[in-house]
Amino acid sequence: MERVIALTEKAILLLVACFTVYGVAMEMLKVFSTGKVELTDLLLMFIYAEVLGMVGAFYKSSTIPISIPIFIAVTALCRLVILQGKEASAINLIYEAGAVLLLAIAAYIIRMKSPVSKSPEPSDQ
Repeated sequence: MERVIALTEKAILLLVACFTVYGVAMEMLKVFSTGKVELTDLLLMFIYAEVLGMVGAFYKSSTIPISIPIFIAVTALCRLVILQGKEASAINLIYEAGAVLLLAIAAYIIRMKSPVSKSPEPSDQ
């Protein structure tokens, strides 16, 4: 049963990677057809890159570092703020900025709590 679950998980992640590459291709096609690149396009491409990085990290180590989804969420929230533009209400901007701040604090705490790999000290020979 564990093998079926593991294979299903890998198959779903492969689909996520394929759909992400498709999304990148569609976004690039849109950019090339309009002839202009906007900040929201760049942030969306960054989200796609982070999703691919998350899938790659899983295939490399069979785990997904929690910091990657946090970075994706921060980028998505920033993109949302930019997309709303001048139509956004002040309170919504405060909520969204608060969410970005909470995610940034969480990423910082996770980074501080995670063990840092130390390089081996040179031995005296």
